[in-house]
Amino acid sequence: MPAFSLEPEQIARCGALRTTAAERLRPLAEKGEPGHVNRALVAELGALGLVERLFGSGALELCLMRESLAYVCTEAETALALQGLGAHPVYACGTPAQRDRWLPKVIEGSAVAAFALTEPGAGSDAGALGMRAQPEASRSGGTGRAAAVPRAVTGETGAPDCEGNAGPDGLRPGDVRTATPGGARSGYGPVGPGASPGAGNRDPIPADSLAAEPDGRAAWRLTGEKCWISNAPEADFYTVFARTTPGAGARGVTAFLVPADRPGLTGVPLDMLSPHAIGALGFDAVPVTADDVLGDVDGGFRVAMGTLNLFRPSVGAFAVGMAQAALDASLVHTSQRDAFGGKLKDLQTVAHQVAEMALRTEAARLMVYAAATAYDEGAPGVPRRAAMAKLIATETAQYVVDKAVQLHGARALRRGHLLEHLYREVRAPRIYEGASEVQRGIIAKELYADLEAAE
Repeated sequence: MPAFSLEPEQIARCGALRTTAAERLRPLAEKGEPGHVNRALVAELGALGLVERLFGSGALELCLMRESLAYVCTEAETALALQGLGAHPVYACGTPAQRDRWLPKVIEGSAVAAFALTEPGAGSDAGALGMRAQPEASRSGGTGRAAAVPRAVTGETGAPDCEGNAGPDGLRPGDVRTATPGGARSGYGPVGPGASPGAGNRDPIPADSLAAEPDGRAAWRLTGEKCWISNAPEADFYTVFARTTPGAGARGVTAFLVPADRPGLTGVPLDMLSPHAIGALGFDAVPVTADDVLGDVDGGFRVAMGTLNLFRPSVGAFAVGMAQAALDASLVHTSQRDAFGGKLKDLQTVAHQVAEMALRTEAARLMVYAAATAYDEGAPGVPRRAAMAKLIATETAQYVVDKAVQLHGARALRRGHLLEHLYREVRAPRIYEGASEVQRGIIAKELYADLEAAE
């Protein structure tokens, strides 16, 4: 069903992507090992050019991709989305050196990215991060805090602006495409139990070299834990958020680009309901310098929220794709299933239930598209719109999938059934990237802020 104001070309691309997902991505997904990164699938996403489309194409395009993939293959959808979530801060806020090193590898599917924000004591309350970025000066006996290093101090030019929404992300669409491709590094491995510090092909930063940075650039050691991190502990680099200014709340957090082979970085997988790789990370005085900062020192919360404002509507698109798959399966089943002298669809209670599922799915889709379009156009109220889209779509998908299971009966509970798969997949989006309760809090805060501004 054509929805919102999609152009014929957009509708055609969605149809082509669903076909591609069924023919080329789903077979790879079925060969993946639950709980681990499916690198063959990630590589195929890169070969198809889908990862490159994540950067610079806009929020609506991101939503259309995620919805189309989710309808056919949730594993492919999630693999693509996690590449975008982990690498978007590098694209939007990274220096030319950071982008040249990592984005070509992400685009081709040879490097796996991860977004490391959540901690054991700071999930929904992201401003309460406890991971410390301890200044090297204080560790080596000096006094005072390492000086904040604005991006300009590094002497690099052309770094994208992390603020505002000029274009999709304030960047030139050709920025990624013109980056010098880096060679794919072989032997990318997990940062797991027993992994030696600095494992990999790159030379780690010597632990004793940071106390005396020759050009005066700030250096820190990261200490703390991250948990529930998608793609951990098997990612090749992490966007890590740590506290550089104690007691400053959200204004004292800095984003760092941390390669997986840094000494002191370890990780363990977590056995989750979801089939995707999710793990916990430990940071034991992991060395970082100004060259690893994404955006500005103490500006990490802006990096995080900028990323989430883009991806929250697309989480809704993921949910809409699952809801549509469940709805379509229910239409086929109820039209074919014999019951009480007719077909299930002939029962008014069933027909009305299917109508309700369709109504909620389409309403959620429209809100997702509207939020994405608002982001692309730089319209006011993007955080509120993004929160609304994620909230209604994820809650709707939970409702629709649950009703679809009920309509199918016991057959939907068998391992391998589409709805059994969707029932496990649909629960997590109501929690990650801000639980439903957090989205309601954002919506209310924005509404009251608008009221105060109008008075």
